[in-house]
Amino acid sequence: MSELLSTFRKLHQGPDLLRLANAWDAGSARLAESVGAPAVATTSAGVAWSLGYADGGPMPAGAALAAAHNIARVLSVPLTVDFEDGYSADPSVVAGHIVQLVHSGVAGINIEDGAEAPTVLAAKIEAIKKAAAGAGGDIFVNARTDVYLRGLAPEGARVAEVLARAELYRNAGADGLFVPGICVRDEIGQVVDGAGLPLNVMDWPGLPVAELSALGVRRLSAGAGIAATLWGVAREAMQSFLAGGAPPAGHRAMEYGEIQQLFS
Repeated sequence: MSELLSTFRKLHQGPDLLRLANAWDAGSARLAESVGAPAVATTSAGVAWSLGYADGGPMPAGAALAAAHNIARVLSVPLTVDFEDGYSADPSVVAGHIVQLVHSGVAGINIEDGAEAPTVLAAKIEAIKKAAAGAGGDIFVNARTDVYLRGLAPEGARVAEVLARAELYRNAGADGLFVPGICVRDEIGQVVDGAGLPLNVMDWPGLPVAELSALGVRRLSAGAGIAATLWGVAREAMQSFLAGGAPPAGHRAMEYGEIQQLFS
């Protein structure tokens, strides 16, 4: 096991909640590390936007892989890559993509079920683990289920559906479970108790952030929120400049020298 992967696994064992301020390119990843992030995650939405693609599938696998390689190049802390659904329905193709990430030094991935049957993601996880081992490596597979995000089960039945999928993904070799959209305290506790995997949640309206550690949650992701905030700030600055005005008040630009030092 690589040192970065070993470190990343330990970050899921507590006692502190692993906070992941999701980055979208090499510069934002390096910035996250510079302000104290013990590990860096990507946001697939942010990466897609930075490369001129919409989120949710249009970005080619090659573009996603190249972005991940470039991000890994600038980091000395573990990197986990949001790899959507693996950019293929074929488990062997997905596994081939992930082996490339392993060779780039990536410690972990998120891979999602989306609207597909959970058996599809389970087959991908099995193929990923087998291919990584065959290449002499390993990777932390964080299985994302969209039960809450897409409303794949009725309210009141979502915990049971998440736990059924968690068992399937755990048996396939998953190392963690990501449930974006879950935010009710009791439901989070039930998933923590029943999943048998470290639980990752996403920053969400109503999420009891201050209680997550006590509930047993191991990982909190910012998702695309930070990237979207920066898009908003940049739009305001561009509009103001093009209208002949000054940059909007309230936003302090980083000094040129500060940014240069990130890459020295």
